[in-house]
Amino acid sequence: MSVVELGRFMDDLAEASGRAILPFFRTQVGLDDKARGGAPFDPVTEADRAAEVVLRSLIRQTFPAHGILGEEFGAERLEAECVWVLDPIDGTRAFIAGLPTWGTLIGLTRNGTAVRGLMHQPYLGERFSGDGRSARLRNAAGERTLHTRPCADLGTAILATTDPRLFTEDEEAERFRAVEGTVRMSRYGADCYAYCMLAAGQIDLVVEAGLKPYDIVALIPIVEGAGGVVTAWDGGPATEGGRIVAAGDPRLHAQALRLLNG
Repeated sequence: MSVVELGRFMDDLAEASGRAILPFFRTQVGLDDKARGGAPFDPVTEADRAAEVVLRSLIRQTFPAHGILGEEFGAERLEAECVWVLDPIDGTRAFIAGLPTWGTLIGLTRNGTAVRGLMHQPYLGERFSGDGRSARLRNAAGERTLHTRPCADLGTAILATTDPRLFTEDEEAERFRAVEGTVRMSRYGADCYAYCMLAAGQIDLVVEAGLKPYDIVALIPIVEGAGGVVTAWDGGPATEGGRIVAAGDPRLHAQALRLLNG
């Protein structure tokens, strides 16, 4: 399959998952707690499951030799050269609350490296995509290339994180506060949208912890394609999730790493 055909297939995945999800949005959607009453609350909806079923079916039909890792239905053939990494609704809490800061994440790895990524927000009609070399946004206004913005200093940066309570260890929370106490402004609750806004030059820095591969793999080629940097806090690859820092400017990324590593 050519690069163009692969892009079209990913668009097909986005469209199909959007059709599965939208009938549930801003309704009294069925809800379960994967934490089974424990902490933290870990919601999953009928929409999450319906979308992942559709995504897996299309991938199996088109690429039967590929592996799949999805949030709702686990892993299959992870030893394959190419593995699809899926989060049908990243931002389920926002989805439940009727807020449009959620998206479908569709990532593709080759030999463990994230090579293609797409974030689709069907309610707003926005689609962010990247291949590590370039990144684009498609919406009702058309299509445009994404570029991160220069920001060399934490003191002028806008920081985002999904929830400061992600930092469950005392050390994690202390290191995050060290970064947050230095930036110009911080915002919470954007989930995958924070990374896409970083790629679009609206946000400068994203710091998170406790992520799974399906929370980040699709976003890596988008941020990197727009000129940004995404790593673990120790500077290593971000593909396995965990503690993640993304920056639009490599100089800012270096500053954040210094604080996050004490």
